[in-house]
Amino acid sequence: MMYDQLRRRSVGSPAARSLLLTVLGEYVLPRAGGVWQETLVSALASLGYTEQAGRQALSRSTRDGWLRTERRGRRVRMSLTDSSRALLATGAQRIYSFGRPWDWDGRWLIVVLRVPERRRAVRHHLRSRLAWAGLGSLRGGIWITPHAERERELMTAFDDEPDAEARSFIAQLGEMGDPKQLIAEAWDLGSVRDQYQAFIDDFARPRPSTPESCFRQQTLLVHAWRRFPFLDPDLPASLLPPDWPRHRAHTVFVERHERWAAAARIYFEQLESNLGLDSRAA
Repeated sequence: MMYDQLRRRSVGSPAARSLLLTVLGEYVLPRAGGVWQETLVSALASLGYTEQAGRQALSRSTRDGWLRTERRGRRVRMSLTDSSRALLATGAQRIYSFGRPWDWDGRWLIVVLRVPERRRAVRHHLRSRLAWAGLGSLRGGIWITPHAERERELMTAFDDEPDAEARSFIAQLGEMGDPKQLIAEAWDLGSVRDQYQAFIDDFARPRPSTPESCFRQQTLLVHAWRRFPFLDPDLPASLLPPDWPRHRAHTVFVERHERWAAAARIYFEQLESNLGLDSRAA
């Protein structure tokens, strides 16, 4: 399922298909039409992948419904399918809005999920959707998030799975129990802190000077940042440990993205336009 693939490609190692997903969201999604197959192969080559690895990634992505193809003479145009376009648009909204400060009213969204044992694939899919929405697991099918407004988003996911039984509650934490212990049970914030620090270390210093190097750094920047909506529950400041690094990491992301965006897009469009000229010449 597409959401499972998005989560796996976001938090897993940066294989060719993972970087392809970032390229599609960053450079193809904003375009009105498709791109040449060779544009995507060349883009992946700029990110360190062989031509064979790039073509395999495109073939598998077409097979899995990410892309549709249209042959034009000896060449192939590739465009996003409706489902992948919708998924990438949702992902882009989450990625570029993530990390901003927000005010919390003290309410928690609690979801109780039940899926028959025989439907393990459905359970895995819904857990991916819950994680994408920032919910943490308290085990026993109980999931929580301080983002109570995401209830309607999750309703759509459950409506699509008739074998799943879900109940939601909007509540405030009572006087029994330690909020810090609740958070420690639902999320591994120590691991998230380490990954924020690694992000800052990786992207605070590079100073790319050519369109291709800007393209490479911009793509790796977005690829690294898109992990955090899956990893970080985006807790309000009042529930976070002291000196939480999300703000510093978000500042690095925004500043570097703005600095590299124009040159990165110019490089990608040059790949596309050069192939277009070659096609007309042929």
